[in-house]
Amino acid sequence: MRIRWPRRVSGQVLAAQLSITAGVMVLATALFLAPLSSEIDNQAMHQALAIAQTTAADPDIARDLAATDPTPSGPVQRAAERIRRATGALYIVVMDSRGVRWSHTTTARIGEHVSTDPGEALSGREVLQIDVGTLGRSARAKVPLRSGDGRLIGAVSVGIGYGSVRDQLLAAVPRLLLYAGAALGVGVLAAIAVSRHLRRRTHGVAFADISALLDEREAMLHGIREGVVAFDRHGRIRLINDEAGRLLGIRPDATGRTLEESLPPGRTTDVLAGRVDGADLLTVSGARVLVANRMPTEDGGAVATLRDRTELELLGRELDSTRGLLDALRAQDHEHANRLHTLLGLLELGLHERAAQFVAELTNARRASAEQISERVHDPLLSALLVGKSAIVAERGVALRISPATLLPGRVVDPRDLVTVLGNLIDNALDAVAAHPSPTPFIEVELRAEGTTAVLRVSDTGPGVPPGMREQIFTEGWSTKRPAHPGFPDAGPDAHSHEGFAMVSPRGRGIGLALVRRLAERYGGMARVTARAGGGAVFTVVLPEALTGDDTPTHEFTAAGESR
Repeated sequence: MRIRWPRRVSGQVLAAQLSITAGVMVLATALFLAPLSSEIDNQAMHQALAIAQTTAADPDIARDLAATDPTPSGPVQRAAERIRRATGALYIVVMDSRGVRWSHTTTARIGEHVSTDPGEALSGREVLQIDVGTLGRSARAKVPLRSGDGRLIGAVSVGIGYGSVRDQLLAAVPRLLLYAGAALGVGVLAAIAVSRHLRRRTHGVAFADISALLDEREAMLHGIREGVVAFDRHGRIRLINDEAGRLLGIRPDATGRTLEESLPPGRTTDVLAGRVDGADLLTVSGARVLVANRMPTEDGGAVATLRDRTELELLGRELDSTRGLLDALRAQDHEHANRLHTLLGLLELGLHERAAQFVAELTNARRASAEQISERVHDPLLSALLVGKSAIVAERGVALRISPATLLPGRVVDPRDLVTVLGNLIDNALDAVAAHPSPTPFIEVELRAEGTTAVLRVSDTGPGVPPGMREQIFTEGWSTKRPAHPGFPDAGPDAHSHEGFAMVSPRGRGIGLALVRRLAERYGGMARVTARAGGGAVFTVVLPEALTGDDTPTHEFTAAGESR
């Protein structure tokens, strides 16, 4: 029956740890037993050496060896056997200088030559060895035997039975195995604890599943059209997908760095770092309008998601402009109806000359306004924007003036950028003027060229911008709309007022001026606000290289009014 390897991570880790622990314990026990056996052998040989030295030091044995013959009942045999029994040695052999035995455990071998080479001992050196003799394997020692006057007359060989050495080794093994078993048990318990912890952390999935999940996660994160940025508890980026890198302008090597090291200071950094609370927070990165959400994780980190709302925002602004034009057309419809009724009344009263004069005055006024704009602003898109905005502004009781200094040639590189800037500035000024009644409310627009640089300036008679807020209004979330009260409901219930300005909620407005500044910075220019003499604000935007260097227009219009 084949043993199946567990599929779960916890089971595989448990099996691996048990195998490693058992292997280590077996290896450690073997490594311990090897020197233990050698140490016991060494002890036995030294024990034999001590017995041999004691025997050789007995003067009676040396005297009897010189004075008697080797016989089983001789004095040398009796003395050697007495010492053997007293010390527990396997044998004690006393030999003369020729290697002939004078004592032996087997008396029949007395008088015979020893079975092993006695040369070293008979030459005056002590010998320690494990060897096999006539009595079997033993730990033995051989020492020279000298007479009273120091002459070498023989040698003494003592053996310790190897069975007793093995008995000592085997006696030590159970205790060693007990310790090894206890250590193995502790290792098993530790392995089981680690396995259970891993099972909880990995939810019981297998290594193959983890690998597949990682591959799927990578494919999903880099394939979705939503930006994902993950942070650890220290605020360092630990994951960023391709879409987030594109939206934020962060390179893939930003992983491991803090958010402040990868992004410039601003609302986007504050939102991603969690310093701004809320859901679906609007922020601007470059020329993109993003919706950000941040969700904390259990380990103290966080995951932020980003959605690109630029196209939706632009569509929303176009829809707002279309609604404004529809409102203006409705107002003009009512105005034309009133004028037609007036003209009809003049005709019915027979005041034909007065009726003709009335029609001429209306026609000349409208033509004069359109001609004034087209004479000073040569770009068709910008002039059309100003004509349309003048109708919307007039409907709200505000005059749209064209500054005498206005003169913009028709050589704009990208008119859509200037339309975005000018449209946002006029809408912003209209909100401010409408919220701040004055006897003669107006908005004045100035467009002029300074070489290849376009300068746009919009002034109004609104409440103005306090000096301490002139930088804040260009950040996301700030609006020139007044906070909510019966006269101004647009700011919403989440707005916080400050001298006529409001910090709106994420669901409100407050990104128009931020887009204006980001677009100006993209051109290498700037956007600022100053105070207008007599009250109000002046917004100035400088766009370097927004115009071509010659007088040739960069785009043409067909008779139908479509750009090509």
